[in-house]
Amino acid sequence: MSDIERETMEYDVVIVGAGPSGLSAAIRLKQLNADLEVVVLEKGSEVGAHILSGAVLDPSALNKLIPDWKEKGAPLNTEVTQDNFYVLGEAGHLRLPNIIMPPLMSNHGNYIVSMGNVCRWLAEQAEDLGVEVFPGMACSELVFRDDGAVKGVVAGEFGKKVDGSASDSYEPGMELHGKYVFLSEGVRGSLSKQVIEKYNLDTDCDVAKFGLGMKEIWEVKPEHHNLGEVTHSMGWPMGFKQSGGSFMYHLENNQVYVGFIIDLNYKNPHLFPYMEFQRFKHHPQISKVLEGGKRVAYGARAVTKGGFQSMPKAAFPGGAMLGCSVGLVNLPRIKGNHNAMYSGIAAAEAAYAAINMGRSGDVLETYDAELRSGPVGKDLKTVRNVAPLAARFGPFGGLILGGFDMWFQSIFKFSLFGTLKHGKTDAESTGKAADYSNIDYPKPDGKLSFDRLTNVSFAMTNHEESQPPHLHLADPDLPISVNLPQYAEPAQRYCPAGVYEVVEEDGKDPRFVVNFQNCVHCKTCDIKDPSENITWVTPQGGDGPNYPNM
Repeated sequence: MSDIERETMEYDVVIVGAGPSGLSAAIRLKQLNADLEVVVLEKGSEVGAHILSGAVLDPSALNKLIPDWKEKGAPLNTEVTQDNFYVLGEAGHLRLPNIIMPPLMSNHGNYIVSMGNVCRWLAEQAEDLGVEVFPGMACSELVFRDDGAVKGVVAGEFGKKVDGSASDSYEPGMELHGKYVFLSEGVRGSLSKQVIEKYNLDTDCDVAKFGLGMKEIWEVKPEHHNLGEVTHSMGWPMGFKQSGGSFMYHLENNQVYVGFIIDLNYKNPHLFPYMEFQRFKHHPQISKVLEGGKRVAYGARAVTKGGFQSMPKAAFPGGAMLGCSVGLVNLPRIKGNHNAMYSGIAAAEAAYAAINMGRSGDVLETYDAELRSGPVGKDLKTVRNVAPLAARFGPFGGLILGGFDMWFQSIFKFSLFGTLKHGKTDAESTGKAADYSNIDYPKPDGKLSFDRLTNVSFAMTNHEESQPPHLHLADPDLPISVNLPQYAEPAQRYCPAGVYEVVEEDGKDPRFVVNFQNCVHCKTCDIKDPSENITWVTPQGGDGPNYPNM
């Protein structure tokens, strides 16, 4: 339907995604020139509906963007008061003294927040400045200029049938054109993947690396709550061969964020990340906080962990990628929101300067340079070897060597390791099922741990079933013909929402079923499938999870 006629709207800057990077860019553009026409398009039903993050927020970028954020009522209400790091065994734990942790790991001065609520507040600030913010507007296509540069996007297309043809209620959407287009889609965005491939933006960088983050919000008993406490852990139940870790943050109203991140470079295809998360909550150090409490929300999303060496070129003809579209998470700190905001500020300043000079549609080289040499690059460069060291020497060896490397760089400003490579992609890291043992997971008890589909209901995800599935299989036969015999079809397990299943019935061949209605847009399948057979694209606007305050 790319040849269909659509109405067009012209802007100075079109921004895809109302996350921290996109909204920061919009605000900074209007601060620099109130007359600039800026639009932000968000696929979620409202701003914040698709935002999921830990989150302990480093406010440095917010301080730069909106210095008087406290007076303006930003939802940063819980300052970190206690910082813990534990190495867990099956029944016990060892607390690492804060004094041995590299200085950058300190959470002093940071805030426990809901990034969904922070983004809702940022959207209000943007609208007060005159930015147009449109939720429920998924961007399904890129529009190109005659010279090949990005010109804009198609947004608001509704009413396609399952086969992709137009229904009687089909709405073609609109083309929104800009002098520059910013892609702030988060991890593994569908449009970002297209521009990376079209403009070869990843030819000079290492492979991208990811983790899968799962999170629940709990209301706990007052006697179990410690406002401002931040706890991170590693070890059990993953052991010391597979990288991963947990977080538990105590925010206001007797609520606790509890989450688990598993690096997607795991080899054993029998591994079930969701069940590892559920098992983790039964550790005595965690269960003592949650017992007697109530889980009130659940969600999941992929997390970038490649770091500095995995950053693709962030500027392309006609626009720029921001935030997690570039991969700006500081892995050991488990923080990326401040870098996302810095990227939005930098992209806005580069675009403003270009527009002021009468330019449009070119490559914002100054943005890419600032991203690498400014506060984002400095933050990421110091920790660039943590993930490769953990992959080579295991989580415990990586902890020791990575900690040494961060300490050494804090003093001498260079690394003895140089810049280490990641090696294989996460898809390529998956081993053959015959080479690994099955893992027997305990059945969820319904009190601390829950079955997957029950938990997915707490993500309040919804997709109109009459639309084309947004999870595309390059070869529909491959899951059964290749992935099942060779890898025990790991999609059944790596998906934290139960989207994929293999149905086996007596007297019939196995069937691969895609329950796309369950999808929470984590993108894990787009990353981890060993045959790289699955592509995630955006569904129609408003569909997906509806996170209240993740």
